[in-house]
Amino acid sequence: METTDLTTTQLPSSKKNFSPGNCDIRNKLDTYDWLAGLRLADDEIVSPLVEVRFKNTRKGFYRNPEKFKLSYGDKVVVESTSGYDLGTVGLISTLVTKQIKVKGNEQIAGNILRMPTEADLNLWEESKRKEVQTKVKARQICRDYGLQMKINDVEYQADNKKATFYYSADGRVDFRELIKDYARNFKVKIEMRQIGIRQEAGRVGGIGECGREICCSCWLTDFNTVPTIAAKQQNLYLNPAKLSGQCGRLKCCLNYELDAYLEAFESFPDEGITIKTEKGDAKVAKIDILNKILWFTMVKDPEAAYWPISVDNTHKIIEMNKNKKYPPDLATYAEKNKAYNLEVAPEDRYQKEDYQVM
Repeated sequence: METTDLTTTQLPSSKKNFSPGNCDIRNKLDTYDWLAGLRLADDEIVSPLVEVRFKNTRKGFYRNPEKFKLSYGDKVVVESTSGYDLGTVGLISTLVTKQIKVKGNEQIAGNILRMPTEADLNLWEESKRKEVQTKVKARQICRDYGLQMKINDVEYQADNKKATFYYSADGRVDFRELIKDYARNFKVKIEMRQIGIRQEAGRVGGIGECGREICCSCWLTDFNTVPTIAAKQQNLYLNPAKLSGQCGRLKCCLNYELDAYLEAFESFPDEGITIKTEKGDAKVAKIDILNKILWFTMVKDPEAAYWPISVDNTHKIIEMNKNKKYPPDLATYAEKNKAYNLEVAPEDRYQKEDYQVM
């Protein structure tokens, strides 16, 4: 039977170019167009709205009034507030319309003017080559002024008429004289744009403790607040050195599984609950949220043993206590702990040296 290699013959162009491991910081906004192969009519090939990517985190949606037949990765010349800019087509399917509905029509930045000429591409490459040198010189000028700010990145417009300087600062900075100096030195229109510490880390890039490129420089575009409760809810040890990312803030990945923990925690009783048995009261020493197990220890002898009781059995004991009934001991309701692969029998005792509270 003849087999077909789908990875090389049947994927549309946009899917061939997509790779989860391709985390070039300049192309972090690559979009997986899962509708790229669903072209039902010839007129659908010409998309009225197109997503265009620029450097780093910047992208925009543009109209296609000239009805250019575009595909993923094509370079296009687009309107700008002063002159024109050049970007890369990232999305052309009906997903563009869906994204605009979510983000609002104000996201439409303008029109696609034309396909770039060789002169446009040469000027664009020239402007990109100047960015690093301009950033170094801009930092030196900023240092001479003694301003409490950091120039993180510089982006030239494709026509070389405008440059955007991205900076970070703890407070307000009066850089009016600095802008005048930049204009005299670089001979372009200057725009200053402040970014946060997380956006700065995304532009600088780096490798996280997981061994992969940090999310903010690879794919993450929405930088939501990471509260301390995100670590507490997942029973993580509150060590700032372990929980902080390269930006000095709590790691964004703490939010990834938070909803799953919050949902699982809804079935748990109050952590301060005390259950009563014929041998005495027992209190919660530790909880295992994902396995839905509470570890109890006897109040009168907290160093003796820890008993893993499931959430369901805990609720049963609580209900019994409400009816003035008390189980003989916790061993009767102890469960098999899959995390440690321990068999539990009613006559067994869980010694502290076997089950350390983390």
